[in-house]
Amino acid sequence: MNPLLRKICVVLISAITLGMYVPPTLLDADAAEKKELTDNNHVNESSKDQFTEENIDIVSPSLEEVFSSEAFIENITEQAKSQTVTKMGPRIIEKVDEDMTAEILPKIEEVVTEILSSAGEEEVPYYEITEEATPGYGEKIFNLYNHHTNEEIARFHVRRDKRPGEGYWFNFHYHLKTDGFVKHHNIGDIYWEKNTPPKWMS
Repeated sequence: MNPLLRKICVVLISAITLGMYVPPTLLDADAAEKKELTDNNHVNESSKDQFTEENIDIVSPSLEEVFSSEAFIENITEQAKSQTVTKMGPRIIEKVDEDMTAEILPKIEEVVTEILSSAGEEEVPYYEITEEATPGYGEKIFNLYNHHTNEEIARFHVRRDKRPGEGYWFNFHYHLKTDGFVKHHNIGDIYWEKNTPPKWMS
């Protein structure tokens, strides 16, 4: 038989018989080692009682630990910092990396933490970062969104400013829903140089 035809037959038979045979899962996998099988090859009922409620509590962490508001806040702030670096792009971040890590990223983390902390522990799990940064010359870095209320809470932006005699600066700021996204809340500025910076995310 042709090797190609053989491979095709194997694949077809595998696809056709998928799910037809399910091995029995009623037997305890360690029963042979424990010698708890009876004459009829059934597991003794006493081995079923080995899992108690106390054992389950010890093995699994509590829901409060897994889903704490601090863990959500930490996760969202890490996403915010990552999205900011992505927005800048490798060509820009190469020149401003020190200023970004020393000044801008800690302030963004502080602002996001403050916004989430003021939201309350019940609302924090519904918050997330939108991950559609605007490439080219758009200002948007990310938005902080509440899925429970279907509302944007904050918009984080970066803008290019050309200051006469100085050159180009990157201005990081955010807007809040509380004031209708009108007021600029300043995060910080980073100097580029006198030459025009490349497009975002390039």
